[in-house]
Amino acid sequence: MNKGINKDVVKAIQVLNDGGIVIFPTDTAFGIGCRIDNHDAVDRLFQLRKRPRTQALPVLVSSESMALPYFTSPSNVVRHLMKTYWPGGLTIIAPCDVHKVYSPIRGGTKAVGLRMPNYEVTLSMISSVGVPIVGPSANFHGKKTPFTFNDLDEALVKLADFVLIGDCYGTSSSTVVDCTIEPYTIVRRGAVLLP
Repeated sequence: MNKGINKDVVKAIQVLNDGGIVIFPTDTAFGIGCRIDNHDAVDRLFQLRKRPRTQALPVLVSSESMALPYFTSPSNVVRHLMKTYWPGGLTIIAPCDVHKVYSPIRGGTKAVGLRMPNYEVTLSMISSVGVPIVGPSANFHGKKTPFTFNDLDEALVKLADFVLIGDCYGTSSSTVVDCTIEPYTIVRRGAVLLP
């Protein structure tokens, strides 16, 4: 284990690897997540957030190289967006390897939304876990997005297994772009302004 990582991050990594759910800060909003490959934890996350299983969840990676095995034959546009806007507030939806991404995470589609946050603590956490983590905002479905620690709903905090305390850098959610079609379409406007 990297001695440069503080004990709270080490604890978060341990909880994630044990199949738990962690609330954590990012460059945009507070996220809540688990390992992408732990189906029981993903199912529990949907239950905790009261989110319909037909609505896909964003996934956070720590590098482009971590993202590439999940996207199937990423287009030049996808690669350009990754190189230009990652790390940062851009979630890229593109066709994925359905065998590597549990169906509810994809919302039953054949695509996944990936993002590399511009937040060192979160990146080191994901990198140490070794796989992407599912990372929707830390709120009950349809409720206010938390941009500060005080914005977090105490009821949700109690349901999570660990909370990594920190300050988010932004006051807007990530921009979401759908690259399953050409030209791409902006699904949600947010932290990144695309041309």
